[in-house]
Amino acid sequence: MAVLVAAAAAALRPLRANLRQPCRTFINARVKWVRDPYLDQAILKEKHLKPLIYLKNQILSSPYKRLPLSSVALLKTHLGLPMTALEFSQKYPSIFRVFQPGPGLPLQLALTPLVLTLHKEELPVRSSCRKDIVDRLAKVLMLTRSMKLPLNIIDELKWDLGLPHDYVTSLLCDYPDYFDVCNMKDQSTGKEFLCLELVSWKDELAVSELVRRERESDDSREGRGVHIRYSMKFPKGFALQKRISDWVEKWQGLPYISPYEDAFHLAPSSDQAEKYTVAVLHELLWLLVSKKTEKRNLISMGEFLGFGTRFGKALVHHPGIFYTSNKLRTQTVVLREAYRKDFLVEKHPLEGMRHRYIHLMNKWPKQARMDSSNSHVRKNRSRFPVRRRSQERESGHRSHRRGKAYTEQ
Repeated sequence: MAVLVAAAAAALRPLRANLRQPCRTFINARVKWVRDPYLDQAILKEKHLKPLIYLKNQILSSPYKRLPLSSVALLKTHLGLPMTALEFSQKYPSIFRVFQPGPGLPLQLALTPLVLTLHKEELPVRSSCRKDIVDRLAKVLMLTRSMKLPLNIIDELKWDLGLPHDYVTSLLCDYPDYFDVCNMKDQSTGKEFLCLELVSWKDELAVSELVRRERESDDSREGRGVHIRYSMKFPKGFALQKRISDWVEKWQGLPYISPYEDAFHLAPSSDQAEKYTVAVLHELLWLLVSKKTEKRNLISMGEFLGFGTRFGKALVHHPGIFYTSNKLRTQTVVLREAYRKDFLVEKHPLEGMRHRYIHLMNKWPKQARMDSSNSHVRKNRSRFPVRRRSQERESGHRSHRRGKAYTEQ
């Protein structure tokens, strides 16, 4: 009898262990994607902004504050120019001016006085934000278990983080107590690559945005295990199926685990693990100055962190938290709660400067408008053939003869 009891207990032991494991209850239903015109517009407004800023900085880094147009053409891929250098500069005459220093000399590209003035106003803003940007980068590194990230992943996020184009030499070198550039080996391929390492863990930074808000509302709560609910917004015309809505409500009630904690002991397919995945995604997007980035950047980050395909699934399962736009020939993920219509609720100073550049991009100088108008007139004229003078004289003679015949009658 004792043997049978022991055998039964041994058989039930794995079952009890499974019961203690969080289970997956997400309804296997298709979550409808609905276009959000406001968030699409927020992305469209920044069209060509990034390559424009990179080109501006490239020109300013040259000794004479100008570059041969042929040299800019060679940098097209590096700067991310969507068209030829000449076409791009002509598209934004308030930013760039093309000129020829002398007969037979190559065309040069320089900046207009308007954008030079704006750049001077940007310098103190960027200087005042240096520590904030450094802290944001440190927090991104703290989301990893090793406090390291390959430089190529940081390069993908540098614009969204507000890092300067040459951040390694112009920013990181000033913070040796924060960062170190080191080698890292890929375990699967054995190849080594450069990565950025956080020198030491910083407890004062290991607080997520959601926990910070919770602490402000209730000082007694510390964040771990708190049932923090995510803000959810849906565009007009969007409605979750009832069974999905019921699941979301239960999922919202699960304990919140800070993204700065290691929760990889959770069963990867459990609802609790998905809430942790969403916590990491939410915090990462919140650390970006524009609260958005290309989807491929998040996927690369998720794969390096060990989430595999879970980042992509979380973006699909939670359209009320994240919005994926298909504008500008790419997919961009936006943190919904950070926007009211197409405007950021809390605009970072660097984002404010970027919007001033956007305003200047859409501004055309008076001379450029006149040239454009004259070009339009010339195009319209070219649609109709111009009669030769001989034809006009012949037509005039015919009219004269007809008039004379009429008079004789």
